[in-house]
Order: sequence, then structure tokens, then C-alpha cells
Amino acid sequence: MYRISSIFLPFVVILALLNYLVDAEMVTCSNIVPMRYRKDKISITDFGGVGDGRTLNTKAFQEAVYRIQHLKRRGGTFLYIPRGVYLTGSFNLTSHMTLFLAKGAVIKATKDIRHWPLIPPLPSYGRGRERPGARYMSLIHGNGLTDVIITGEKGTIDGQGDVWWNMWRHRTLQFTRPNLIELMNSNDIIISNVIFKNSPFWNIHPVYCSNVVIRYVTILAPADSPNTDGIDPDSSSHVCIEDSYISTGDDLVAVKSGWDEYGIAYGRPSSFITIRRITGSSPFAGIAIGSETSGGVSNVLAEHISLFNMGVGIHLKTNIGRGGVIRNITVSSVYMENVRTGIKIAGDVGDHPDGKYNRRALPVVKDIVINNIWGEKVHQAGSIQGLRNSPFTGICLSNIHLNGATGPKNAPWKCSDISGAAVRVRPWPCSELSSSHETGACSVTF
Repeated sequence: MYRISSIFLPFVVILALLNYLVDAEMVTCSNIVPMRYRKDKISITDFGGVGDGRTLNTKAFQEAVYRIQHLKRRGGTFLYIPRGVYLTGSFNLTSHMTLFLAKGAVIKATKDIRHWPLIPPLPSYGRGRERPGARYMSLIHGNGLTDVIITGEKGTIDGQGDVWWNMWRHRTLQFTRPNLIELMNSNDIIISNVIFKNSPFWNIHPVYCSNVVIRYVTILAPADSPNTDGIDPDSSSHVCIEDSYISTGDDLVAVKSGWDEYGIAYGRPSSFITIRRITGSSPFAGIAIGSETSGGVSNVLAEHISLFNMGVGIHLKTNIGRGGVIRNITVSSVYMENVRTGIKIAGDVGDHPDGKYNRRALPVVKDIVINNIWGEKVHQAGSIQGLRNSPFTGICLSNIHLNGATGPKNAPWKCSDISGAAVRVRPWPCSELSSSHETGACSVTF
């Protein structure tokens, strides 16, 4: 049992009470997109779908979606995937549809890369994220859609990513690996009650989207699987991520907005994003901003997060050449255990698409609030290192207690080129953050 100093007992009690009140009221942002009932119902078996785990069902999915797209039933159409294992290559969704996976239903990606078509790079990235040029289309894809629901009775979408991970490890990739789900230029999206596993690359990637709800999902990948981010809202707004478990080989949730000169030129930020009641583990970050933030990231709230066996608990990351403004970020009520670094804010993270990036395009990081954090077995409490020519400002740390890996002591904070304030933080962060004696959070104007 952990021994907690009596001076911090009120903090623990208050945090527990706050968690209880939030759970009791079940505060949610999911009402930004209503769940729709659809009278028109079809099954993948109506189009020749066979759930034997061997038959390739790409054509069945394509024909089912074609029927939905062209008949345009009033209120949309419900596509039912019954129990079974449905092997398939990539396929597109359409507007006004529900993809419903019954209990025991598995949509399983083929390992034959001939069934993964190539598509152009995202304009805010300028090239594939891993390789120049085109990129493989996601297993489930959509562009320019509205009113799309992916849900079910905890059915599974399995990317069978090991073939892709091995190509990455052996450096034999010709193009950037596919995501498990990517929706582009779309709105009014719900993804819920589905298990996602073994994605080749990022798992759920809404990009250039608005009004997106991702709730009650489970996302799984081995800890050594490369770049298997859980949920990456990218140049998207009004995104709600709640009540999910994520255990992958990379960041659990990472908010992005484009890559260097391409993201600056495209100029679409990520904003008004809520991340709430997430539990998970990863050798990388729990809650991340970046590192691709060239379009800007603002108005992000992450709260009631539980992290175990992490590389970094909370990680805001950007780099010279990114440009973009990261502002109004709040992370609150986080428990972390067995973590390499508790809190990290850095201006030197991430690679570049090419040598054409503007070295004078410096990111701006300001108005960052991190409060009500409790950690056990945290090897290094934190590191906040801005840029000499673009210091990070308005950093507010309050009610933070990070216990070391082998007792109350742990590695000291590392700080440079920052300003802000700290209230009731142990271990004490650094001289760059002024001490405040306020009883509440450090809400002064910096």
C-alpha cells in the first residue's frame, strides 16, 4: 500500500471527490452528434459476404456501400455484419450509413498488399508520413461524408498489422502504411462500441473533420508495434473522445494539425477537442499534442485520465520549422503509475518531411494548464523546454504530486526558455516557474 504524506491527504480526498462527482453526473460531450435510428437495413450476406475467415469480401463491402450510396433511402441505411470473420481489402464508406458489427463479428484486413490501393498524400503533410509520395488507403476509408456511424456489440476490426510492422522494421516499405480507419473532410461521425486491434499504422484518424464522437472503444496493439497511435484527431474541430481503453505501441491520443511548410500552407487547426475518461498504457505518451502541429492546436481539454506503464504521461511536442500556435490546453485529474517521464513539453521533437521547411517558422506555445495530477513510480517528474527565440509562456502547474520510482525522490525537473507559475507541485519544478501562494489553481495573468 502506498504511504501518502499527511500534507497531501486533502489533495487526494478532493481529487477522489471530484472524480466521484464527475462520474456520478457522467459529464459527456457525446451529444454533439446524435445517434440515428435507420429503418432501412441490409446485411453484408445479402451481397455475398462470407464470414469464414478465408473468403475475400472486398467486393461484398463495395457493393453494399454502392447500394446505400445510390438508393439513398430516407434516413440512411444500416449495414449489418453478423457473427463471423470477414476478410477484406480496403473499402470506402458513404454518407448516411451505419456500419454495425454484431457480437462475434470481425472485419479482418487481408495481408495481401495488392488489395490496399494507393491514394494521394494529405495536403497538410505534403507526402506520405513515412515515405515520399502516395500512401496506402486505410482499411475503412471515407472522404467528404456526413452522418456516418461505426458501432456494434463490441465486434472487432482487425488490421493484421504484423506484416506491415515487419516491412517497417526491415525497411522494405515502398509507401506509407495504412491507417485502420481514416475519415477525411467529413462531419457528424460516431465511432463507438467496437474493438480495434493490430492496426498497420495509426488506428483512428479523423482528418479535416468536424463533429466527431469516439466513445466506448477498445484499441489494442502490441507495445512494440511501431506508430500504432490510438486516436489522432488531425486538423479537426469539435471532437469528443470518451470512455475508452487504449493499449498500443505509440501515443494513446495525439492531437495533430499538419506537418511543417505543408501544414502551415494548408492552415487548418485542431480545436475544441475533449478527451475524457481514457485508460491505457503505452511505451510512448498518454495524452499528446503533436508533434505535427503546423496548423495550430487550441482549446483542448483532457480530464479524468488513468495511465499505466507509460513512456510519458502528458506530452506536448513541437519543433523548429513547425510554426503553428499551441494554446489553451488543459489537462486535469490524471493518475499515472510506472511512468518514465510524468510531464513533458518540448520544442525539439519530431522529424521533417524534407529539407524545405522554414527554420524561422517557430512554434508558439502558451496558456497551458496542467492540474490535479497524481503519479506513483514516476522516474522523472517533468521536463519543460521551450525555444530560445520562442519561449513557452503561460505555463500553469497546480496540485501535482509525482512520487519517484523507488520512494519520494525522483529525477529533478528540466526547464529552459519558459515562464509561468506553479502551485503545490512536488517535486518542485524549476525556478523559471514562479511560486504562487494562491489556494486555487494558478490562474493569474502571465
